[in-house]
Amino acid sequence: MDMNRNNTKTAKAPDPFREPRRRSKAMACDFQGETVPMILRHADVRQAARDWKTYSSDAPFKVPIPSEEDVRSMRQLPVEVDPPEHTEYRRIVEPFFRRAKTPEMVAQVRDLMSEMVDLALGKDDIELVREFALPLQSRALTYLLNVSESEASIWTGWGTHVFRDGDDGSRKGAELEAYLERKFDAVQPDSDEMDFFSVLTRATYQGRLLTREEMLGFANLTFAGGRDTIINSIVAALHHLAKNPESLTFLREEPSRITHASEEIFRVLTPLTHIGRVCPVDTKVHGHTVPSGGRASLCWASANFDESVFEAPEEVRLDRKPNPHLAFGFGAHLCLGAPHARLLMRSLLEVCVERVGSIQIQGEEVHVENEQAYQRSVGFDSCTTRWNPL
Repeated sequence: MDMNRNNTKTAKAPDPFREPRRRSKAMACDFQGETVPMILRHADVRQAARDWKTYSSDAPFKVPIPSEEDVRSMRQLPVEVDPPEHTEYRRIVEPFFRRAKTPEMVAQVRDLMSEMVDLALGKDDIELVREFALPLQSRALTYLLNVSESEASIWTGWGTHVFRDGDDGSRKGAELEAYLERKFDAVQPDSDEMDFFSVLTRATYQGRLLTREEMLGFANLTFAGGRDTIINSIVAALHHLAKNPESLTFLREEPSRITHASEEIFRVLTPLTHIGRVCPVDTKVHGHTVPSGGRASLCWASANFDESVFEAPEEVRLDRKPNPHLAFGFGAHLCLGAPHARLLMRSLLEVCVERVGSIQIQGEEVHVENEQAYQRSVGFDSCTTRWNPL
C-alpha cells in the first residue's frame, strides 16, 4: 500500500533534471570554466559507473565537482584510484565501515539518537543543522572509527563541511590536515590499538607499509567525504517529517516500513548531486565530445528520478519497493559509508516514531546549488524547529 495514494496530501520532491533528461541522455554544464556533460539517465549512469576504463577515477582532486586542488594537498583514497588498485586500497578500511552493522554500534547509535531527540524535545526550539545533525554525525563517527568520543567536539568545530565552512569561506582544508598529521604523529610505533589512526599506521599495500601521504588520503576522505551528505540527509528527513506529519503516523502504524522509508528519503534527497570522472582519451559522451583529460559527470540526482525506473518519481512514497536508487553510487566505488548512513537514518526514524508527536518549522534557509545549467536544493544552511512529544 502506498501512503501517498491513501492521503489527501501527497509529498512532492522537485526534479531540476526532468526536462533535460527527457530531451537527452546528457546535459552540458560549465564548472570552473570546464564544460562537463552530465549523464542523466539511470541505465547510462550505472553503465558509466561500471566502466572505469572510459570514465576513470584515477584523477587526484578531480573526482569531486567542483574540483578540490585548492582545498587539500593529497589524493583521497580509495575514491581517486581505479581497479585493481582501488580494490586493494578499499580492503584496508572496509572493516571500520562494516562496524555500522555490528550489534554494538547499532546499540550505541540508538542510545545517541535517543539522547539527541531528548535534547530536541526539551528545548523551546532547536536548529537542526548545527545543534542536532552536526554533533550527531560527529559523535557517531567516533563509534565508527573506534576513537574516543571526546574527539567529536573537535570535529564539530569544523562545521558542516571542513573544506568550505569557515566564517569567510577561507578555512579550506588546512585545519583538517594539521589535525590528521598530529593524530598520526601521536601513534606509538609498537601500538596495537585498534582505532582508525593506529590501524592505518600498521596497514600494508602491495606488501609494504602505507606511506604517510596514503594514510592522510584515507583519513582526509573519511572526514570530508561523507560529512555534509550525512548532515543534509538527517536534516532533510526531519524537515520531511515536519512538513508531512502523516508520515510519522504511517510509520508508527507499521514500524517495519522504516527500512523502505529510509531508502526513499535517500533517493529523493540524494545529498550528492553528481560525481566526476575523467576520460583518459577523447570520448563521445552521449553526443558531447570530452577531450583527453576532460571530465564527465555521473548525475545520481537525475538518475534517481528517471521515470523509466521509478513510478511517479517526484512522489515521496515511504513504502516504495523496489527502489534501485543510486544515492550511494554504483559499481566499484559504491559508497563505503552507506551502512553508516543507513544506520543513522533508520535509528532517527525509529526514535522519532516512538517519541515524537510532531515537529514544527519555525524558520529555514535552504541551501541551493546555483549552476549554469540547473538550480537544485541540497539540504539547509539552517532549519529551526520546535518538537512536541508523542
